Amino acid sequence: MNSFDDGLLPKNDTHRKIIHLDMDAFYASVETRDHPELKNKALVIGQDPRNYHGHGVVATANYIARQYGVHSAMPSIKALRLIPKNKLVFMSPDFKKYHSVSAEIHQLMHEITDNVQSIALDEAYLDVTENKLGVTSALQIAINLQKKIKKEIGLNCSFGVTYNKFLAKMGSEYSKPFGRTIILPEEAQQFLAKQKIAQFHGIGPKTQAKLAEMNVFTGRGLQKMHVRDLIKHFNRMGYLMAEHANGIDLSRVIPDDERNRKSIGIERSYEPSVYSEQTALTNLRNYVNDLADKLIERNFYANTVVLKIRNSDFKTVTKRRKLDHATNNPLELYDVAKDLFDPISSSFLNDGIRLLGVTATDFTEADYENMDLDLFIQ
Repeated sequence: MNSFDDGLLPKNDTHRKIIHLDMDAFYASVETRDHPELKNKALVIGQDPRNYHGHGVVATANYIARQYGVHSAMPSIKALRLIPKNKLVFMSPDFKKYHSVSAEIHQLMHEITDNVQSIALDEAYLDVTENKLGVTSALQIAINLQKKIKKEIGLNCSFGVTYNKFLAKMGSEYSKPFGRTIILPEEAQQFLAKQKIAQFHGIGPKTQAKLAEMNVFTGRGLQKMHVRDLIKHFNRMGYLMAEHANGIDLSRVIPDDERNRKSIGIERSYEPSVYSEQTALTNLRNYVNDLADKLIERNFYANTVVLKIRNSDFKTVTKRRKLDHATNNPLELYDVAKDLFDPISSSFLNDGIRLLGVTATDFTEADYENMDLDLFIQ
């Protein structure tokens, strides 16, 4: 490990086999597949500004258009100025069709594993450490999937294969289009050292500018920085940068059906019933701690906490509170749960608590740039 970390960075985990699959210019490629006459045109998916009083934004563009400097989120009027008129074609997006094609691609992924985490219509992580095919080579799985998508759906994709999500995404973006990148554990730090800071997922323009002021322009520059200095300047983001610069990302691939759950809750039934307030609150604290772990693991913050309580006569009360700010901090969650519990605790304890539970809902995904670091820095 290159960074000076004083034991702050966790031990790396390199046993997993992770694929990040990214479709190449997805919307534009779907349209080119369906309209072969556009193959040699600079295709821009977005509103034609000539028909919308100069308004419109580029959703995506094919690789011919990108050679002229066109990119996603660019004003369409700028694309019109960059591309010769005889080359340029605007096409309005057809999201119904793109959703349908995406579903076909995901079906092929699920033939390999159900540990598929979708990031968008055109990209996903797959954990193939264990898979339905019984194939041990993640590279071979990725190559076969790439070929199958090309043959059965008629589209190109790129992939990165390695031991964690962060590196896998860097790999898929490293060699596009129709790219194939494998990053072995022993090669990870050398690979990262050569990458420009802009290639590090999650490091936005403001952070890039601040790093430039510190003469840090590449992964090697990050690796040379003391992790405590990164934390001092960037808080939680600095810690994540230190992890990523050293090839560490312990976050797991969270299957779509798990991510799409609208709430996460923990409840337990008691036999015999609980009559002790201390026992009830101890149990409640344990449930909240487990709940917070689940939220943190999924990178979720909760905006609402729900308490559920039932007595021996099966009288059930559910109370909820909308929070002032989203959180996954167990202390904050417990304070809210206890506030919900206290006003009704006496009547339920008198009859005996048969069931107690706490649920988090109304999720917000954590802002990568603005998470607080719960470390005490000397």
